[in-house]
This record gives sequence, C-alpha cells and structure tokens, in this order.
Amino acid sequence: MQSVVWAKEIIVVDSHSTDNTVKLVKKFTEKVFVKEWLGYAGAKNFALQNASNKWVLWLDADERVTPELALEIKRVISEDNDEYMGYEVARRAFFLGKWIKHCGWYPGYVTRLFKRSVVKFNEMRVHEKLEILGKVGRLSSDILHYTDDTLFHYLVKFNHYTTLAAEDLADGGKRSSYFDLLIRPPYLFFKMFFLRGGFLDGMHGFILSLISANYVFVKYAKLRETSRRFAKDHRD
Repeated sequence: MQSVVWAKEIIVVDSHSTDNTVKLVKKFTEKVFVKEWLGYAGAKNFALQNASNKWVLWLDADERVTPELALEIKRVISEDNDEYMGYEVARRAFFLGKWIKHCGWYPGYVTRLFKRSVVKFNEMRVHEKLEILGKVGRLSSDILHYTDDTLFHYLVKFNHYTTLAAEDLADGGKRSSYFDLLIRPPYLFFKMFFLRGGFLDGMHGFILSLISANYVFVKYAKLRETSRRFAKDHRD
C-alpha cells in the first residue's frame, strides 16, 4: 500500500480476512469494502464498479510499484494519450526470496494500467484475464511481485488453485487424457528449466520448474476426477 500512497483514490476489497489487513489499509484509504468472497474476477470487477477515476492501476496484495514505475504512471496519466486504452508492465517476480529472471517468468508482461470505461475481468475462477477494448502500450519500468516466500505458502495455494483450474477446464468442455498426464508435465519442466533458461536461476529455477510441472499434472488429474464425477451424477 505504501508504494501507491500517491494515488488519488485507493480501493481495497477484503473477504473477511482474519489478520489486521482492514485496520492497516484504513490508514491509507477509507474505501475499504469487506465482502463475502466473490471470486478473483468478481472482486476485481466489484472494485472497478466502485472506482471513480478515469485511469485505474490494478495491484495485487503481494505486488509493489517501484518509484520509477510510479513516475512513469503519473506521466502517462497526465498526458492521457487517446492512442492507448491501457499499458502493460514487466513483472519482476520473486520466488522463495529470489528474483526469477528465467523460466519464462521475466519479463512476463501484464496489463495493469488502464482506462476504467473500457475494461472488465473475465469470469475464470483462477488466473482471470483483463479484457480491454483498444490498443495497449508498454511501460519501461517493472512492477515487483513477491510471490511465495516459502514452499509452505506455495503448497497452501497449490491445492486451491489446481482445483479451480480443473473446474475452469471442465466448464470449457476439456477432458483429461494420458497426453495431459504423461507428456504435458515433463515437457513443461523441460521448457522452463532448459529452453527458457531456468538452470541459470540455480536451485530456485530447478524447484520452480519441478513444482510447476507437478501443478500441471495435478490440475489434469483433478480434471479427470471432476469429469468422472460429472458423468456419474448424470448417469444417476
């Protein structure tokens, strides 16, 4: 929150967190909404509905804006160029305390600054996407992403995210196959660790590539389980 105190308006959507989040963020803004869990996309769309400014910066709780990026954002907003409806930024992600420069993680451009009137988040349960009407430009500074400082934290999210991802695939009519279980996971490890230079990130790159492959395996294994349960329910 400290990295965006310069913003004219800060909106926080909290889903009944049990720590001191609400108390802490109220030091920076009064626009704090405590609501039942709406889903990742639902929470972001709710925040958009309650925003009042023309330009919006989307920032997750584990992300920070660098001073350089803040200056660049202020410049872009002041210019208000009609050519671009939004801007993407490189995301510098830290895994287990280390900046992952390879594995396909960096620069990992994401659209985070946009005009409120031309965007919405799709309804994916996890890894929701921003849908924007218009041309997207690119900023030169990075956003910092402090993801998973411990393996315990990663694995807590792992079970939840793989379930949501499997449900999204099932909704799209996807079914799990031997190819998904036997080929996709090792290929992802090979791509991240060798083709995308994960070995240059040392042991961090190896661990990240390996657990990412496991993520894919579990996601498709859960998809198979979901599909079988769906078929059984319809037979009954």
